[in-house]
Amino acid sequence: MQNWVITRADDGIATLLFDRAGATANTLSQQVLAELNEALDIFDRDPPKGVIVRSGKASGFIAGADITEFGKLSNPDAAMALVKRGWDTFMRVANVSYPTLALIKGFCLGGGLELSLACRYRVVIDEPGTRLGLPEVLLGIVPGWGGIHRLPRVIGAPAALDMLLTGKTVDARRAKKLGLADECVPVRIMENTARGVLKALPPPRTLPFPLSLTLNPWVRKFIAAQAEKQVAKRARREHYPAPYAILELFVRYDGNPLIVPDGDPASIKALTQTQTAANLIRVFALQERLKSLGKEDAFKASHVHVVGAGTMGGDIAAWCALRGLTVTLQDQNAERLSPAMQRAATLFAERLKEPRRVRDATDRLIPDVDGDGVARADVIIEAIFENVDAKRNLFAALEKKAKPDAILATNTSSIPLEDIAAALVDPTRLVGLHFFNPVPRMMLVEVVAGRETRAELVARGAAFVRQIDKLPLPVKSAPGFLVNRVLAPYLMTAMRCVDEGIAPETVDEAAVAFGMPMGPIELADTVGLDICMAVGRMLDPAVAPPAKLKLLTDAGKLGKKSGQGFYTWTNGKAQKQPAGAVPGGLAERLVGPYVAEAKAALADRIVVDADLVDAGAIFGTGFAPFRGGPLHYVQSAASRHSDDNVLLSEESGFPNSGSLARARDDK
Repeated sequence: MQNWVITRADDGIATLLFDRAGATANTLSQQVLAELNEALDIFDRDPPKGVIVRSGKASGFIAGADITEFGKLSNPDAAMALVKRGWDTFMRVANVSYPTLALIKGFCLGGGLELSLACRYRVVIDEPGTRLGLPEVLLGIVPGWGGIHRLPRVIGAPAALDMLLTGKTVDARRAKKLGLADECVPVRIMENTARGVLKALPPPRTLPFPLSLTLNPWVRKFIAAQAEKQVAKRARREHYPAPYAILELFVRYDGNPLIVPDGDPASIKALTQTQTAANLIRVFALQERLKSLGKEDAFKASHVHVVGAGTMGGDIAAWCALRGLTVTLQDQNAERLSPAMQRAATLFAERLKEPRRVRDATDRLIPDVDGDGVARADVIIEAIFENVDAKRNLFAALEKKAKPDAILATNTSSIPLEDIAAALVDPTRLVGLHFFNPVPRMMLVEVVAGRETRAELVARGAAFVRQIDKLPLPVKSAPGFLVNRVLAPYLMTAMRCVDEGIAPETVDEAAVAFGMPMGPIELADTVGLDICMAVGRMLDPAVAPPAKLKLLTDAGKLGKKSGQGFYTWTNGKAQKQPAGAVPGGLAERLVGPYVAEAKAALADRIVVDADLVDAGAIFGTGFAPFRGGPLHYVQSAASRHSDDNVLLSEESGFPNSGSLARARDDK
């Protein structure tokens, strides 16, 4: 076998080591599953006293199914065969005569978690990289290898549906608390613990009586109905059918996708024919491409210095501390730093939960009124207000104190880097690291290269962005860069609709009905109306801003951060009236300028190709993911009216093999 290694110890316990050949991470391909069946054949002939399933990769346990094989599916029957192969294999694992244990260190996702659920026991390693989850819903598909069937039996229906319907992951300690893991141990004793469990053979965990009731058919219906109400608040059935299919599979088919009739919307054949699945798998490929852009340089920062403790600067500093870096945060006085430190404390408590880890993150974030951290920092990020003279003066001072090899970065949202770098003795040192608001939720960071920026600094900036677990998008310095350039016409059009008398709620409803996760008026309030005004002026100074936007900004009503903008904000939420009837063509009116500007940005080579335009739009602005990006959306719409240049298989709904690469070549 190329991908699995069997070893047997004197105590009769065997280890089945998964180490996929030629790959940095373990994924479950057709060949891998075939070889797993070969290993089971060997154990059938000579049964061990127990089997430990573990990974030979430092990167983690199993990342899930091999997504690249989805692109090779020629028709719905092939998709069904892929599901049956995994289901049958894991059912075989679940029914072996000897005890099995999954030893999970690092990520355990999708098919990886489904394999571990088929094992009798699960031991997880208590370290930050250990995450367990079933993210298939984020790809527009469903866990088809037993996850919907087994997970509710292990942790109860409410917690299981929470994981299944959101795709969210849990860490090792949470897995133990839920009952998803039998043991949660540090790495130093993982081997002994695994063997100890297989020797002791404790009774497999059973659900407490109250949770066992959640598997009752009548209770299932009630729980699913409540869950569907929550899903409907986030995802419309016509846009994202997968979560609704999961609920159907749970209630009507006990999680078995093989018994669903072909005509049922919850069937594998139906789901794999949707454009949503095709486009969400495309989005996954775009995300993987962005991740790869951070691998070109081995740069690792240990100390970050952020200047400016406003909403953006403070949240950038908090995020870097959350990701394990030492951070000094500078502003003019302690009073300006205090709100940022309070927001950071809230973030740490929400994300880390465990008091010791919260304390450690808090210790890594250091208030620094005097700017002493500049001289020690590997990365220095300017995040002050949008004024070119203020930024020039600041960088002139920072350059004198910074280490020669430190990255000097600006978080400007719209000012060309050349205008800022003019104050530097060495303007080649300046790079843009443009984060988006809210920083903890927005994963994209534009890595901006000015005319004089050294190429290696762009690679180092991308490596830093990946180090803090965000997605780097290299862009050329130009007004608005990519994201704000395509976003501004969309927001301005929406605000002009408000000037014409259309209610903000109605404008937002039109966009949400199109598939945007948030309406443009609410988004403008979230970004900050002052930022919208500044970007608009930078991109088109000759055009007067929307009247209501100017009125609000002149009054200091800047949106969410001030508590009042187009909406009143209470406890972080916009207070809205019910939306009125959406005028015909309103969604097209909103999206049209967005798409036109995306085409113009590509023509101006702000990024290197159309796929990166789409990636920036999706991860930077939230452009309807199920549509695959603005340029892909218009191309797909055109292809539906032509037999030529069709990028998507009309039979399967999945991207044809190599379609992303071919699309890049064509464009």
